[in-house]
Amino acid sequence: MKEERFNGLMPARVIAQFANQYRIVSEQGELSAEVSGKFQFEASARSDFPGVGDWVAVQPLPGEHRAIIHAVLPRNSVMVRKAAGSVPVEQVIGANIDTLLIVNALNDDFNVRKIERYLIAAWESGATPVVLLTKADLCENTPGRIAEVEAIAPGVSVHAVSAVLDIGKEALAPYLLPGSTAALTGSSGVGKSTLLNWLAGGELQRVQDIRESDARGRHTTTHRELFPLPCGAVMLDTPGMRELQLWDADEGWQEAFADIELLAEGCRFRDCRHQSENGCAVRMALDNGTLDPRRFASYKKTGRELAHMARKEQTVSQRLKKNADKRMAFQSGRNKRGNLED
Repeated sequence: MKEERFNGLMPARVIAQFANQYRIVSEQGELSAEVSGKFQFEASARSDFPGVGDWVAVQPLPGEHRAIIHAVLPRNSVMVRKAAGSVPVEQVIGANIDTLLIVNALNDDFNVRKIERYLIAAWESGATPVVLLTKADLCENTPGRIAEVEAIAPGVSVHAVSAVLDIGKEALAPYLLPGSTAALTGSSGVGKSTLLNWLAGGELQRVQDIRESDARGRHTTTHRELFPLPCGAVMLDTPGMRELQLWDADEGWQEAFADIELLAEGCRFRDCRHQSENGCAVRMALDNGTLDPRRFASYKKTGRELAHMARKEQTVSQRLKKNADKRMAFQSGRNKRGNLED
């Protein structure tokens, strides 16, 4: 915070968000906070607003346990998704995350296609993805499940853990070093809150049982929040998502499907669509059984989804730019009128 615009402000970190209200921690301890009017006026997108994990420049209010947020400091990483609704709006899940722990349960809800979607968002975020397979005590073939995940997550570490049996905690130590930030993400009922409590050695989050009939869970966590762990790391817990709606993640998509992208480099034509072209290395891999058709179908499906989202996003961006230009013109007109009156 050496820029002149930060004079008189102090750094703080957002540790929880409740609609437009924030809880931050600074050298003055925990404070409630909200963004300034100028911040709201100049923000052009929802993702410009602070998210949990963000470092912000704040002005504490004298004699109160409140502060005003004037700026969001540059992010080292940020995980986003498409917010609920028909209009494409980017929603920040968490910022400045070092390790993104993608949680999937080893029960009837186990699904490698879900893990693929989270890997796309993780690689796009700039954080390092790690897959955690929880509830290992409920699985009769844990090594087989690990192998399934490793097959669709090239270069990603995969660990099976059980909070009930206290198994696997030591494998997570390298991701929870003092001063680091990790985040838990995954569907409802996969055991994120249980995992957090287990790592913390106490009940930080309330947990609920899942419906055994379909292995589906109910939302226990209702907001995003950072929690300190005894090891010196902080953990971001996030509400479960029925389905992760991807947002502007072309690079993450390519990284998550690096094995197919590598195969595509051997195609005869650079613009090969991997359908019926001669010399298609991807089709050859499908024909000889070295590429799983389900993984290829997921590759194509998420690719189409991202292309569709990019087209919608471009339309919305153009509208937002037009509205921003109008606001700037309006403000410029007010300033000119004020100068004339002076």
